[in-house]
Amino acid sequence: MTLFQQPRWLRRWIRRRTNPIALDRAHLWKSRLSLFYAVVAWNAFGGVCYMIYTGRNDWAKFYGYKTDEEAQLPQAIRFAKQLNLPNAKVVKLSGLTKTDEYELKDHHVIRSADSTSTSSVES
Repeated sequence: MTLFQQPRWLRRWIRRRTNPIALDRAHLWKSRLSLFYAVVAWNAFGGVCYMIYTGRNDWAKFYGYKTDEEAQLPQAIRFAKQLNLPNAKVVKLSGLTKTDEYELKDHHVIRSADSTSTSSVES
């Protein structure tokens, strides 16, 4: 079973316009492409490791696409802004345990009354 099914019309269109390939030749090209893919994936993984090692793992901040103020915001507020949700309820989990819960009203953190402190993060 494949993850993404190929549309039937595309398969019929390709089979009408191409000639069949011999099985041994198809196997040869499949192994070549697999090897090429493995080399490219290994080099990409090495590039990511190098970027993390040199401290450029937050590439958006490193290249100037994200300001320092945006980098300081909690991730919940950044996602709420990106999804255009001014009011949201945030529940933080660690494994299967709830560690924190608060609400966002106009991108400000509002803690409930049973919480010890009330804080607000400016957007």
